[in-house]
Amino acid sequence: MKVFKKKGELTKFQILAEIAKGQPHLRQKDIADKLGITVQAVSENLKTLVDEGWVETGSGQSRYKITKRGIEKVKKGAVDLRKYADQVLDTMNTYKSVWPALALEDLDAGETVGLMMEDGTLYASKKETSAYAEVLEQAKKGEDVALVNLNGIIKLEPGFVVIIKLPTINQGGSKACNLDHVHEILQKYPEPFHRVGIMGTVSRALVNKLEINADFEFATPQATIAAAKRGLNVLVFAVGKMSRTLTRKMDEEGISYVIEDIIDLKK
Repeated sequence: MKVFKKKGELTKFQILAEIAKGQPHLRQKDIADKLGITVQAVSENLKTLVDEGWVETGSGQSRYKITKRGIEKVKKGAVDLRKYADQVLDTMNTYKSVWPALALEDLDAGETVGLMMEDGTLYASKKETSAYAEVLEQAKKGEDVALVNLNGIIKLEPGFVVIIKLPTINQGGSKACNLDHVHEILQKYPEPFHRVGIMGTVSRALVNKLEINADFEFATPQATIAAAKRGLNVLVFAVGKMSRTLTRKMDEEGISYVIEDIIDLKK
């Protein structure tokens, strides 16, 4: 947009447009509030607009008035904005979002494939499913395949989250945890845990004692939510108030969870 190429030209255009809409009683503060700039910036731009003949100061109750030249400038600027917006929309209409999946068999470009989610990973095959897409580029079995034009619904049940709340180091840390009771808690859930997360050093010590491998230790709340949304069941060991960060984010995302508090348990 050549009309707005120079620094500050867009702001001047906006001020002119506001004067055209709001005259004759428009105040500098009204313009500043509308555009989200300071009154000083409005004042400085108005001086330039007056000097250039786009605006004239009014008399009596009329503070500012757009001139005929100013009206033509606003019209031209609006037309240029519309052309630019149309160009952006045309570009967006031709833009294709590309999604990756793993190919369960050899796939050819342009082929329509079915989609399925297993263990948190998206797969594509020639099998007909409730969701489908178009193969962008040829891929062999086991390779990542680029997909476009995704349609339908991927059948996916959200996973659940179990949080085991642990004592802080001041409360005894992992030494204050009854390992047998932790095993009893885990046996209460017949469905397998696909991922394990930990929050805090005490959690690291406990999973080491339990000989459980942790899948993620950092950004655990974000990783937990992402996994649960993909249908994975997640077990999280969290120390004390750290669990609040996790539960707050899961409440915001609508993720189901259970808290098993073992802070008061002793050996």
